[in-house]
Amino acid sequence: MANIMMQLGNFQFSLDTAAYQTLKRSSQYLWASTARVGQRPALQSVGLGIETIGINGVIYPHYAGGMGQVDAMRGEASKGEPLMLVDGHGRIWQHWCINSIEETQTVFDTDATPLKIEFRLQLTRHGED
Repeated sequence: MANIMMQLGNFQFSLDTAAYQTLKRSSQYLWASTARVGQRPALQSVGLGIETIGINGVIYPHYAGGMGQVDAMRGEASKGEPLMLVDGHGRIWQHWCINSIEETQTVFDTDATPLKIEFRLQLTRHGED
């Protein structure tokens, strides 16, 4: 069994299957601005904003995991529900929604089977956590 890098819903990212090379996390914080006479505007925190994660990786289907890995990601996305995200250290990242999945197939075998599949997932944190 491969070491799991991260699990999103039922889909597992691992070094032997769909390994990601980058994980980019962005957090927004919301501030309201109030104009003041003769001074700079005053800012007041009004809460947390949108949090996103971008995951970019590569699959070598002939090596391990096969051709169905991106389709399995799409299957999780098509559930239309927030998915629990847990990393390989057991840290719970709460629930996330898959916004988009991109796939690029390159380096083809003689029967047009891709030997390299690059993928990109865009996630947004679900607001109920």
